Amino acid sequence: MSVDCGGGAEAVTRDLGFDCHDVSPVVSFRLPWELANWTMPLLEAIIIGGAVFALVHAVRRLRAGDPTNLALWCASLVYLFVTEPPLYFPEWFGLDELYGFIFAHNRFSVQFMWDRLPLYIVAFYPAFSQLAYEYVRSLGIFARRGALAGSVAVAFTCQVFYEVFDHIGPQLKWWAWNTDNQIVNHPALASVPMNSMLLFASVSMGAMTYLVVRLTRSWWLVPGILVAGVLTPPTMAIAGIPSSLVRGDTTAQAWVLGVELALLWLAGGWIIVSYLRSTDRAPDVSAFARYYPAGYLGGMAVIWLGALPAYLGADDGVTGAGTPIGSGLYALACFVGAGLLLAALHRVRRAAPATV
Repeated sequence: MSVDCGGGAEAVTRDLGFDCHDVSPVVSFRLPWELANWTMPLLEAIIIGGAVFALVHAVRRLRAGDPTNLALWCASLVYLFVTEPPLYFPEWFGLDELYGFIFAHNRFSVQFMWDRLPLYIVAFYPAFSQLAYEYVRSLGIFARRGALAGSVAVAFTCQVFYEVFDHIGPQLKWWAWNTDNQIVNHPALASVPMNSMLLFASVSMGAMTYLVVRLTRSWWLVPGILVAGVLTPPTMAIAGIPSSLVRGDTTAQAWVLGVELALLWLAGGWIIVSYLRSTDRAPDVSAFARYYPAGYLGGMAVIWLGALPAYLGADDGVTGAGTPIGSGLYALACFVGAGLLLAALHRVRRAAPATV
């Protein structure tokens, strides 16, 4: 058994339909119609297209005198390369006993690092950080309420957009969690670990945004980008302290994480709603903010509709194909939340001219 494919990885990838011993160590390619199902190339198009759109937009913002978008785009990749390898190969970093094997991705069109890292995941970090940041920036919250309030709003925006993706992925075999991992992957909301819902889907993006906004204003651009990307994982560890205090008691951990998620919804929602109700608004709605979040949400809606029959036919949380389902109710709440955010953006846009 190779160090690149331990017992946990072997079991998880076998459930996904491939052998993690039979992989390319550098890069592999597959045709879209060779993937496990039709949603996978559609997902790649949505995310990779978003990352490219985000880069074009970031360069336009840089030319207009604002380097923040480009700094965040680049810091997202630094964060990716700091955090993803230890997740895929914890034994390389001496973390296998501390965290264990957490999850594995399925095979997509382009895959790196022993088929552990799909190209769409590389694109996901900059695409998603830009989706949330540019939405909040376009409303004018950063300009009027500052970096901290803006970053909390980013964390909330990430939550509602990301979780519509997070709760359908395991059902469609985009990835699979190692359910034997009691340290990280439990407690879970349906098939999705609550630690991931809070720390990865919200805390990381909010903290990285705050660091980028503050550091790139007071530091040289490149050092600020590097420091922001490297410091993002420690902020996740800090945010995970409350639930770690009751580790071993899954029910207590679920309550702690649930309360933290509820506070995120309340704080982020209050910041956005109170700002929209104020007269001190300075919307600056870009083309990226107008089109990409709506395109992303529309694509996720198509995928959910395609997966809905199997979801509704699931027995005890498992579809007829043997895959675990996410929480439809939480995903629906996130769909509604994201839809309301888009409606609010288009409402304020009518009061201000579009920008780059």
